[in-house]
Amino acid sequence: MSLIGISYICSAMPENKDQNQAKKRRSTPIDPTYGHLQPQALDIERVVLGALMIDKDAFSMVSEIIRPETFYEPRNQKIFTAIRTLNMDDRPVDFMTVTEELKREGTLEDVGGVAYIMELTSHVASSAHIEYHAHILAKKSMARQLISYASRIETMAFDDTVDPDVLMQEAEGQLFELSQKNMKNDYTQIDPVLEEAVKILQQSAQNAGGLTGIPSGYTKLDDITSGWQKSDLVIIAGRPAMGKTSFALSIAKNIAVDYNEPIAFFSLEMNNVQLVNRLMSNVCEISGSKILSGQLSPDEWVRLDKNLRKLTGKPIYIDDTPGMSIFELRTKARRLVREKGVKVIMIDYLQLMNANGMRFGNRQEEVSTISRSLKGLAKELNIPVLALSQLSRNVDNREGVEGKRPQLSDLRESGAIEQDADMVLFVHRPEYYRIFQDEKGNDLHGKAQIIIAKHRKGATGDVLLSFRGEYTRFENPEDSYMPPSGGGEIIGSRMNEGDDPFGGASAGPLPY
Repeated sequence: MSLIGISYICSAMPENKDQNQAKKRRSTPIDPTYGHLQPQALDIERVVLGALMIDKDAFSMVSEIIRPETFYEPRNQKIFTAIRTLNMDDRPVDFMTVTEELKREGTLEDVGGVAYIMELTSHVASSAHIEYHAHILAKKSMARQLISYASRIETMAFDDTVDPDVLMQEAEGQLFELSQKNMKNDYTQIDPVLEEAVKILQQSAQNAGGLTGIPSGYTKLDDITSGWQKSDLVIIAGRPAMGKTSFALSIAKNIAVDYNEPIAFFSLEMNNVQLVNRLMSNVCEISGSKILSGQLSPDEWVRLDKNLRKLTGKPIYIDDTPGMSIFELRTKARRLVREKGVKVIMIDYLQLMNANGMRFGNRQEEVSTISRSLKGLAKELNIPVLALSQLSRNVDNREGVEGKRPQLSDLRESGAIEQDADMVLFVHRPEYYRIFQDEKGNDLHGKAQIIIAKHRKGATGDVLLSFRGEYTRFENPEDSYMPPSGGGEIIGSRMNEGDDPFGGASAGPLPY
């Protein structure tokens, strides 16, 4: 048979399945969405390392921009680590010292030996553009981290055993960690800061009260603090039954009702109806137990109808999401500030928050992260953040008048709360401990001490307020008359034993 015949027969034979698939693959265009390379800039990595070894001042220019993991190539990571070690020890950095440091660490051969180190320095003439190049590497590194983050989340999303709600928290936590790790605040020349400071000073001069922040509504407290200051984290702490939630709601009422400033109240302990019931009792001067039961007298129904108008339409925004994470709070707070113009954020209370999606060795580490995040939120939004906090039982275990007085060391679960806070206030009612007179001889029946234990921007001290337990209200002493007995019931938190007319808990009537 001729070659032509053989060729014809072969061409006429049907192709098998594998041949068809191979032919189809050859004719199909390559999908550009596959086969991606990790974001990298190896040439720039080498240039940066070379510049660091020929200019002793170069490291200070990029030390806050790049880290060992910023480099894609492992050997470049090791070389940068050696350069960083030399700089931290104030030793010279050049081809010879870096080589010796790598020898000491036992990694010289891993990076390609002396030849590779020499190659890095031989192709660089100066460090003129090292900062620009460092920013390129930082962006490539961040892109790789985002790819890794997205890959982990995608893998978990395909896992049927993973709860999507838990995954959402995990994703938010990891993204927050990533953003915090790559966050870098640049310096500011003093002139614009001076201009802003003078502007605030001029505004304060026009205010007869000398307030530079949001007023609390309590005269003597505002005299010391000049109001709640922008970007401040204020911790309001106290033992159960001291009335810290009532104090927070009184402040919220003063800010939103009396001064018409928008405020957001995040309640992790009580639902929104319970909070509004307390506000109604506060504003309408009707006992909480009567509001809960609905057994109002005709006079009280008239008073309720008249005074509810004070609350209607006021800029108070309540979120009662239970078990809220710090990441959810940040998202909601940003939206409230942007859409509603919120000027103050209040949280009741800090220890009920969590940092889902992040891993911690213990609860103290988690509370520290939450505290630090709240301070960061206050700075980011440039508004005061007021967070309630529990105190440890040490207060109850101490004896004597001074022993019952709260201390900064009593802050529960984390010393970082004290460190992060710009101001720490304690709500203390000595009468709860059957102490009816202070060291100055002042009558403490129906009174509460607001103890300013820490004030980063000013003085500390005590402020004495009247406490109307039946109305869950704190007042300026000069604004109200209090009967000698203090009158009414004491409203505490739900963590106490006893019955609270709002569905929480109460310490019950005082044993006078």
